Amino acid sequence: MSELTGEQNRLLLMKIKDGDQSALQELVAANMGLIRSISMRFTASNVEIDDLMQIGAIGMIKAARSFDFSYDTVFSTYAVPMITGEIRRFIRDDGMIKVSRELKSRGARVMSMRERFISENGREPRLSEIADALGISSEEVAEAMDAASSVCSLSDPIGGDDDGLTLEGSIPDRESAIDELTDRLALSEAIRSLPPLWREIIVMRYYGDLSQAETGKRLGLSQVKVSREEQKILSALRESLCGGGR
Repeated sequence: MSELTGEQNRLLLMKIKDGDQSALQELVAANMGLIRSISMRFTASNVEIDDLMQIGAIGMIKAARSFDFSYDTVFSTYAVPMITGEIRRFIRDDGMIKVSRELKSRGARVMSMRERFISENGREPRLSEIADALGISSEEVAEAMDAASSVCSLSDPIGGDDDGLTLEGSIPDRESAIDELTDRLALSEAIRSLPPLWREIIVMRYYGDLSQAETGKRLGLSQVKVSREEQKILSALRESLCGGGR
């Protein structure tokens, strides 16, 4: 089946909201190319590509059923992190993603330092504050926290609260919370697709709270170079989030 246009996607999504199962099947079938491209990222997990695509299709179905037209995003931008998350959850739940002993150890030290900081200061620490305390980079802190964090299910309460609000079961009167989560998921996916240098700049500038001069010093770049690259990065992210979908 050929790739759908944005308008065709929209019409199918409207039918899906009305419970049309054939429209759901058509949407998933037409987007199998997207599902395959995401699934290919996880072939190193030793899970068969067909199995990965089946799990990815579940993520696509959940995205289609929970999509709200009030979201200021195209469907593909919304669907990508949900498909990715579904595959990651499946692999991690099956214990197929291996984290190195060194990274596990660093993750434990980072989380311990975070808890100590919260206890002493009554607030969440910046990545740069944890990094300074442990003598490592902000990027290493971010990597360790990601490795140490538990995997969230689409049926888990958003934000860890027990108020019944989940991503999969989102409803219009909770749309502001879902909007924020969707934006964060889409941004996270867009950042992961950036070249390595650009990811480092983003982590140091916006997660590590470093100045352009400090970032340049760590990367061996001038402040002017960092400034120029940052403008390119922001432009690329805007294009990815606002204009890159179908």
